[in-house]
This record gives sequence, C-alpha cells and structure tokens, in this order.
Amino acid sequence: MRNHRVAFAVSGSLMSIFFLILVNYLTTPGEIWFVHPAFALIQWPIALYFAGTGRIKAYSAASTAVILLYLAYQNVVHSPEYPWMLYAGFAVIWWPILMYAGRFAGTVAMAFAGSFCIILYYGMLNVLLSPQFPWIVFPAYAVLWWPMSIYFARTRQWFAFALCGSLLTSALFIVVNAISSPNDIWAIYPIFAVVWWPLSMYYFVVKKRTV
Repeated sequence: MRNHRVAFAVSGSLMSIFFLILVNYLTTPGEIWFVHPAFALIQWPIALYFAGTGRIKAYSAASTAVILLYLAYQNVVHSPEYPWMLYAGFAVIWWPILMYAGRFAGTVAMAFAGSFCIILYYGMLNVLLSPQFPWIVFPAYAVLWWPMSIYFARTRQWFAFALCGSLLTSALFIVVNAISSPNDIWAIYPIFAVVWWPLSMYYFVVKKRTV
C-alpha cells in the first residue's frame, strides 16, 4: 500500500509540474514562475517516501537538499551579483545536522560546538562579503543563548542565568553603541532596564531561600 501511495505522489507531482511548465510557457514565457509551485510539489513524494516510513533523518537530508537547490536557483537567476544563498543555506543544513546528531543534539557540548561553528562561519562571511559593518555581533548574541540556556536550565541556576543573560545583553548594547554612534552614549539606558532581571532574581529567589 505504501509503494502505491509513493508512486501516486510521484506521478501526481510530475503531472502537475508538467502542466505548470506548459501553462508557464503558453501564458508568460518571459518569466519562469513554475519553479516555485514545483518546489512545493516535490516535497509531497519525498515526505511520503521517507517520513511515511519513519525515516525522519533521511527525510531531513533529502528535503534540505531540495531546499538548497531551490535557494541556489533563486540566487543564480535573480541576484547572481551577491551570493546571499551562503547565508540562508548554512542555516538550513542545521536541520539534518541536529537530526543525525541524535541524543547529542540536546547536550551542552553540541550547543557550544554549534554556536562556535555558526559564529565562525557568519563571521567569515561578514569579513569577506560585507566588511563595512560588523553585523556578526547580532547573530553571535542570539546564538550564544543556545548553550547558555541549556546549561543553566539543566543545573537550575536561575540567578546565574539571569546574571549571564544580562551581562551578554549589556555587552551587545555597549558594542553596538561603540560601533554605530560612539559620540552618543545611549547604551546606559537599556542596560539600566536589563539589570533589573538579575536583581529581581536575587532578591526574590536567592534571598527567599535564605530567609
């Protein structure tokens, strides 16, 4: 029964894609738009073949390959002057990476390794493709919450989590202030609001336990 469903999905997808190609050629030959619905239609037989049998890891790899091909096509056709696919593609491949990592995907070691790879990769893109502004500070700030959240959630050190989170956020404001407007010291205002998080955790959690 499963083989019949997969065969039906493959046949249906191919027929639909052929129909879209025909309509595209007859109505708007100067614009290739059938690729967009074809991308969605291809996911149908892939999902039935892999996910239908419980092969979720293989499904993530196959689906990611299709997504990367679609992004590469869009990049080459519509904006070949700038390789933006390098930004999106690296984010997409983390789906199969985490799937194949299995139980290791939820560990602190995986979080640290993944954060380091992401920061290093996008840092290199920042230096090579757009050195005018160090935008790496923003994804680095976001991705560092990954290992920090896992570690403190497992150790249940909520005050330490609030303290590290506020320090990381304050560091972001200070760096952005120094980069964007060094003559106007505005970082102190959001930092003042951020420090209330560890203060409240200290007095209402830590102090409460000692009373």
